[in-house]
Amino acid sequence: METRQLKTLLAIQSHGTFAQAAEVVGLTPSAVSQQVHALEEELRVTIFDRSTRPPRITPEGLQVIDMARDILRRAEDTKASLRGDQIAGTLMLGSVRSSALNLLPRALVQMRHRYPALKPSLRVSLSSTLIADVAAGRLDAAIVAEHLGFPSALRWSPFLREPLWLIAPREMESSDPIQLLNTRPYIRFRSAVPLANLIDTELSRLGVVTNDVAEIDTIGSIVTGVRQGLGISVVPHVALQEPEDLGLMRLPFGTPQVNRQIGIVERTTSPRAEIIALLHGALSELCGDYGVDRASPS
Repeated sequence: METRQLKTLLAIQSHGTFAQAAEVVGLTPSAVSQQVHALEEELRVTIFDRSTRPPRITPEGLQVIDMARDILRRAEDTKASLRGDQIAGTLMLGSVRSSALNLLPRALVQMRHRYPALKPSLRVSLSSTLIADVAAGRLDAAIVAEHLGFPSALRWSPFLREPLWLIAPREMESSDPIQLLNTRPYIRFRSAVPLANLIDTELSRLGVVTNDVAEIDTIGSIVTGVRQGLGISVVPHVALQEPEDLGLMRLPFGTPQVNRQIGIVERTTSPRAEIIALLHGALSELCGDYGVDRASPS
């Protein structure tokens, strides 16, 4: 098995056909086909079903592609380490689809400017999937909310601890959060994520009976709905960063005000610990007053 074969395989997977992959890797289509055939012979699996046009990847082929990505990444990281260039190679990163995802692209751009040899690769998924992938080594780290039951081999370091706000249009006649929650149309955050459970738990503890007018699964859409007068809702501070959000009424949610935390989960013995620590610092800095220093997670 040679790295050039693995690179060719990934080119086929990315571009869809042997012919397009051949142009990318600088080979003829027949040479690409020969490389794939040699790989199939060595591994004793069928990577592509050639009865279709274009050939379709098989379930075993998907496993080979995962293996190829891992081998090529490890080879790239090893070369960087041997050169003494620790802030290099590919950083396999995951993130939940939350309002904090707005911060991550800015942090990655900062990292790319400071360390041009570093190549971040981002995947968005559910927290349970991301945690499992970090534990298995398929991801170097992931951005997830505070979570119960992290495996002992993983470490979670918060970079954001922010308050939750009850938001409403400015023209509301009351500034009493409990009265507003009990009387005004309410937009509920309905999603299988810790933040939704955190909000619902506090609503229950407060004894509030909301008048739900909508259930929405993204915080950004909820904020838009409140701006347009659909109802009131509860959102984290990081979701209120646009200039038009200054026109919304913000009242503390919960007694005392509820906070949520988001952080980076990584393996306790991660070979990318230095890079992950730098990313944590960049994210914490972008969080401003609500950023959490890595050395002081509480």
